[in-house]
Amino acid sequence: MDRARKNVFVVGADEYNQRILDAMPDVERYRFLPVLTFEDVYGGTLAFESALRAAEHIIDAARVPVDAVIGFWDFPVSALVLLLRERYGLPAVRLEELLMCEHKYWSRLVQREVIDEYPPFALVDPDNDRRPPDAIRFPMWIKPVKSFGSMLAFGVDDDAAFAAALTQIKEGIGWIGAPFDALLEHVSLPARIAAVGGRMCLAEEAITGRQLTVEGYQYHGDVVIYGIVDSVRYDNSPSFQRFEYPSSIPDRVAARLADIASRLVHRIGLESMTFNIEFFWDPGTDAVTLLEINPRHSQSHAELFAHVDGMSNHEVMLRLALGEAPLVRHRQGRYRIAAKCFARRFTDGIVRRCPSAEEIMAIERVVPGVSIVLAAREGDVLSRLKRQDSYSYHLASIYIGADDDADLRSKFHHTIASLTFEIDDTGPLPARLETGAP
Repeated sequence: MDRARKNVFVVGADEYNQRILDAMPDVERYRFLPVLTFEDVYGGTLAFESALRAAEHIIDAARVPVDAVIGFWDFPVSALVLLLRERYGLPAVRLEELLMCEHKYWSRLVQREVIDEYPPFALVDPDNDRRPPDAIRFPMWIKPVKSFGSMLAFGVDDDAAFAAALTQIKEGIGWIGAPFDALLEHVSLPARIAAVGGRMCLAEEAITGRQLTVEGYQYHGDVVIYGIVDSVRYDNSPSFQRFEYPSSIPDRVAARLADIASRLVHRIGLESMTFNIEFFWDPGTDAVTLLEINPRHSQSHAELFAHVDGMSNHEVMLRLALGEAPLVRHRQGRYRIAAKCFARRFTDGIVRRCPSAEEIMAIERVVPGVSIVLAAREGDVLSRLKRQDSYSYHLASIYIGADDDADLRSKFHHTIASLTFEIDDTGPLPARLETGAP
């Protein structure tokens, strides 16, 4: 056995993120071994305990030393990674630290101890409540205490919309609520959190301004912020249009975000872990408000960092998982700016045709700095796809490295014009493809 190479087990492995790992400059140091695929984890019913047992079986069957366990995704992958690190004697934070971030109500309580930059919030019982809490004003958001990708999260403006949102949440909350409850059984929870569990909801007053994501890590007690990404939504929808790096916010705002992030991370722990924290900044009032804390880096940003800084955030996560200090590079990439743009559809439909692999490869050859990842496949009914937000259907992601804004727009429009989707409309409105144009 060649012990010069580290055995790195990848939970929820997928082709796109493996491609980024394989492009790292020191990839010869590692042997990447998949532990369940993305489809294994998210393709059907989420079953936390059986996924954990299956992952342990795969690692045991490999019969090699376990040097690191990594993953790129939200729950359950984030929790599986942590428990597997414990199982194989690798350094790992306490499960409570992860839950202080991922349980949205617990996270707000922790934030309230440390900072002032959070919105008014209150619990909602989807089984019994039909009106919002008295202390929370419209407009507001209603969401499960555990969700990801804005799934089952609804912005509401009145009592009728609030009740309608709760009806939809109640129908779908078990898909993630049940396995999240299974995870909660692994820890001794504070009484206040144990009483809430994983199937309650959170109401929060709506936040306005520019959305931003701070990415960083903690190593030996030092919190390092290595990048801030702009998260741009559609003008008439809460769905994301694109992520763009580096952010164009003023340096003084970036410093405020870094200070808030550092205080929170020190309070929670997260030693030797990456994190990303989402904020809103209102340029009119200069108010900063924290949206959520994620105890992981964002795989959506990996290629953006690689384009601009010459390193993906996967490299930071991998070195930490191996007990090594990250070697962060800054503005050493091929491009000055980068973006992940979303091709979306806002009505339901059946996908009759997607761009072929050959067509995608042809586009990527012709347009430098562009890569394309399909989110929908032929035969898909869009409303049945998992991991979708509550307002649109994600068809494809377009990653772009560019020299400037004009170059970014040119590459995007060339790419989107070359992508051919054929979708039969099944909704009440005319079908339309939203390009997410920068």
